[in-house]
Amino acid sequence: MSHSLHPEILLALGYTVFLVAAAAILELLARHTHRRAEQYRLVGFKYHRHVDTWECPAGQHLHRSSAHAEHRVARYRAPAYVCNGCSRKASCTDSDQGREVTQTSFAWLETEVGRFHRGLSLALGLLAQFILVLELMRFPSALDRALLVSALAPLTFGWLRLIANFRNTRSAREPMQAA
Repeated sequence: MSHSLHPEILLALGYTVFLVAAAAILELLARHTHRRAEQYRLVGFKYHRHVDTWECPAGQHLHRSSAHAEHRVARYRAPAYVCNGCSRKASCTDSDQGREVTQTSFAWLETEVGRFHRGLSLALGLLAQFILVLELMRFPSALDRALLVSALAPLTFGWLRLIANFRNTRSAREPMQAA
């Protein structure tokens, strides 16, 4: 009686590791890209928290023009006459109403992009679990089963934590609930 692992088990475990790594890398890259896009949108602008204004690269202040607490969004705008007379207008804005900066307080996972990428991660994790469960049903050897269960347990725990986090984080499209 042989106690060696079946090669298909090793392939399934390798593919599972690949899927989990791909999900993690996709999510990290998406989070990084989102953060970079937010920074790029505000290059040269400085936020002054103590007076709640943004300062543009030309030194003009953008004051809060509107705020929607329900949607956690605040808009800051420079006066139109200032922007329209600025030598940097062409590289800053094409609006004749002045430059506007929108500031949100959403966490990455609350954005549509974040939720989309978390959904991809969850799908890849579920696929990895599915593969391990199929292999667990196909191979009766105690050694094969022990290895598959030892890989399936932490994967399932991690997947359940991700899905709980996903479900408990509201989308940016959902209005805030009154406390």
